Amino acid sequence: MSTRLIALPAAEVNAWLDPAIHTYVTAMRYPRGTEHTRVDLWRNHLTRSGWTAVAALTTVSATELFRPGLSRLRLDTEWAHDREILVGVAYGYTGAADQWWNRQLRRGLAGRGYPTPQVDAITSDYFELTELHVHPYAQGRGLGEALLTTLVAGRPEARILLSTPEVHGERNRAWSLYRRMGFVDVLRHYTFVGDPRPFAFLGRNLPLGGPGPASPE
Repeated sequence: MSTRLIALPAAEVNAWLDPAIHTYVTAMRYPRGTEHTRVDLWRNHLTRSGWTAVAALTTVSATELFRPGLSRLRLDTEWAHDREILVGVAYGYTGAADQWWNRQLRRGLAGRGYPTPQVDAITSDYFELTELHVHPYAQGRGLGEALLTTLVAGRPEARILLSTPEVHGERNRAWSLYRRMGFVDVLRHYTFVGDPRPFAFLGRNLPLGGPGPASPE
């Protein structure tokens, strides 16, 4: 089984969007049908400043290619080989004050008593890691780290920020990846409007190989 990483072209979103969102829904264990509520949002994100995306494509056997579930990951495009499926996706863009996620972070920090100058410093000059997902079929092979490293290579922003669901003891693959990559707490146990689950905001300085995490302390 061979895997390669590619940049996802915005101009060919129709070729990769469905497999990418299927990977996202499966990795997050969301109920089927969630795909329909995310398509417009992902398309909207394509238009944001600094948007970039990468995918992991894996070659599978002819038998696996038509397996239920995996067949949803097939790509019908000239830049994908005949037996390649999309098993990982990551994208993000430059954060800005007029974005919903930025406003949520500012609201959370202010609610915890951070002074306005500190809130402004945390919520400016950053790359938002919006989505990073690896299909269960391909987990445990280092694809999450590879996707993240490739996605932010050469980014001009000073830091990278993300949000991820809180997990007891931080015991899942996502938390393990982020801690291993040097991400530290920015804001913990925050509840987004419209979602009852608690989330954590994490961040670190860019480049990933550079010194020092990004922390609001």
